[in-house]
Amino acid sequence: MRMILRAALVLLLPVPLAAQDGVLTIPSGIRMEGVPPVPADIAEALAPYGAFRAATFAGWHPTERSLLVSTNFGDVPQIHHVRAPGGARTQVTFDRRGVTGAAVFDRSGRSMVFQRDTSPGSRTFQLFRHDFESGATTLLTDGTSINGAPVLARGADRIAYTSTRRAAADRDIYVMSPADPASNRLLLQVSGIWAVMDWSPDDRELLVVEAPSTASDTYLWRVDVETGARVPFTDRDGRPVRWRAARYAPDGKSIYALGDFESDVPRLLRRPLTGGAWQPVLPKTDPIETFELSPDGRLIAAVADTGTATELRVIDARSGEPQPLPALPAGMISSPAWHPNGREVAFTFAGARTFSDVYTVDVAARRVERWTASEAGGANPESLPDAEIVRWKSFDGLMIPGVLYRPPAHFAGPRPVLINVHGGPVLRERPRGLGRSNYFRNEMGVAIIYPNIRGSAGFGSDFERADDGIKREDAVKDIGALLDWIGTQPGLDKDRVMITGGSYGGYVSYAAAIAYGDRLRGAIAGFAISDFITYLEATEESRRGDRKVEYGDPADPEVREFLERISPLANASKLRLPLLIVQGGRDNLVPLSQAEQMVRAVRGNGTPLWYVVFEEAGHEQLNATTNNFNMYVWILFAREFLLN
Repeated sequence: MRMILRAALVLLLPVPLAAQDGVLTIPSGIRMEGVPPVPADIAEALAPYGAFRAATFAGWHPTERSLLVSTNFGDVPQIHHVRAPGGARTQVTFDRRGVTGAAVFDRSGRSMVFQRDTSPGSRTFQLFRHDFESGATTLLTDGTSINGAPVLARGADRIAYTSTRRAAADRDIYVMSPADPASNRLLLQVSGIWAVMDWSPDDRELLVVEAPSTASDTYLWRVDVETGARVPFTDRDGRPVRWRAARYAPDGKSIYALGDFESDVPRLLRRPLTGGAWQPVLPKTDPIETFELSPDGRLIAAVADTGTATELRVIDARSGEPQPLPALPAGMISSPAWHPNGREVAFTFAGARTFSDVYTVDVAARRVERWTASEAGGANPESLPDAEIVRWKSFDGLMIPGVLYRPPAHFAGPRPVLINVHGGPVLRERPRGLGRSNYFRNEMGVAIIYPNIRGSAGFGSDFERADDGIKREDAVKDIGALLDWIGTQPGLDKDRVMITGGSYGGYVSYAAAIAYGDRLRGAIAGFAISDFITYLEATEESRRGDRKVEYGDPADPEVREFLERISPLANASKLRLPLLIVQGGRDNLVPLSQAEQMVRAVRGNGTPLWYVVFEEAGHEQLNATTNNFNMYVWILFAREFLLN
């Protein structure tokens, strides 16, 4: 899931909690019902597994060979400046809430604009300008609306961004000079969700994407920066296309875009600005996840999806021929970005066992350099078995992939299993560093399976849409098929299985506990949808249209009847196994009411019910202290009901 499950993965140093008489003191801001005292030995045993950090790339300096990274020192992530490969990380932001959004230098490098949530997990992102010389930080937006990532103009210190300032359901487009917040102006009033992709080379146009109903059905537009006049660059006919990224060519004569146009997977395409057919830049090989053009437009840095990992590829923009690069280890590459010198590409890299750090590759010199070396902590992931890609056949013959992490071989006999279901639903699990989740493998002998049930990203558009609307229960049946598969595996114990999930994954956890309660030892649901009707009415307003396409529109009587029938709340009387519910008090995506109504409905069933509310937390976002306590409760729940 992305909360309890991701709570095991949050890149934070352990924060000690007070203990008395061998049990932990409950920190302020945490409300618990039905949870027994948490033994202090859990915190002590878990500590080595949480003593690690990670770093992600944020942006190149425009005139120097230095860069910004995001990493944790203390309770929350902050922006740091690194001036050389392996150099010291100089902390730039010191906000108590942390900085989890985008950050960009201005063209001189004397200031930066960054994005920050008003409270962890609220998703109410604001934009700020930080002056490096004075240290002053200035709020650029209104403090209450949702504001998109800033996109910097090519030749001037202007940004374009989207905001719900005018209407909560609409992401209008604004332009501003960050040095003069009063210059902020509404460029284009829109309906629904829009996003800024790029500025034209002469800064006269913006390339923007419209998602009128769902991320799977999007359109590209060119917008005049002075007048706000817009011209469609893609039409609205034919099969829906999800345009994931788009850039103007540096010569201004064409547009490169990444989407599933006439394809089941995303491809990199090019089209003249004057119109005509889309032309593939690369042969139909591996899907492309993201790309960036070099400053002169001669080369493209693309991240290719190879299935279990991703690869950085540098390609000649005209011929499509790959350029030779030094070998990189297998893992996950993200956020590629060219330095203004046109020679180097920075990126974030995470290995199959480790968390992320920032690297660069000099394309001309064929040299890779590591800029950050984050602390690995006290636990050695190299001693644990490799992740395995597993597949099982679901009820309708569809093959469902997942990632299996086994415990060390010294644990004898079939091992208990924890199933972790991601949210989204359009997310994806790949082999990765598990961080504190390795505690379950190394100390408790538990195998962990992360399924990519139908609806997950990365397996083609048809797979991604296979759970939409009234096909929702098919995804739950994928869990039933997984339980069947576990029963055929000699190293796994089919009689000791627990499921966990967060957000949409929390719904799946509820639904699986209802459908397969006699085959599960317990269920954990965090920040979870318990009733689709009230969820769709109460979720953050700008998301409602997109969510109705995903889950179905209750305005349709047939769909409404279906959603009412499958909602966990309507089936709460069938929940007869131990249940742990976790929720954020300030969650505006899946509101607190979703958990409260489920607790009331389940309380009379006569089975163990543990309920934890993190009063100040938003959607799946916990600080170090609350995140630690969340993990302690999760471990105790697994001790009580999975192992015993």
